[in-house]
Amino acid sequence: MSLGSPVNRHTTRMLVNRAQFDNSEETRQRIRQRTPAARAIEHTAEYLDLVGSCHAFIAALGRLVPRMRDQEFSADERETVRRAIGKVRGAADWLEAAVEAGEFSLDEQLTQLLQGE
Repeated sequence: MSLGSPVNRHTTRMLVNRAQFDNSEETRQRIRQRTPAARAIEHTAEYLDLVGSCHAFIAALGRLVPRMRDQEFSADERETVRRAIGKVRGAADWLEAAVEAGEFSLDEQLTQLLQGE
């Protein structure tokens, strides 16, 4: 496998992205320690992003579903939509449990679900 192979480029890209994320996370932690109000601001932004994401999903379905009134889906299309709905349900259940328990780590089972495994 050469250094320029698609697999190596992908791996390198993932490693660089991970290093950038880790560096950003370390910087965020230092800021949180030095400026306690930063966490409150961050919380508000993340909360609004989360609630906004839920509203955006619902709004998108509200626009799309009625427009599909006269369309017919193939068996493959229906199955693809069913799988996507399963992922949405899994993610929604995980979110609900995370909010209730205060545990927000991305567990392995959810990661596999979201990746389609």
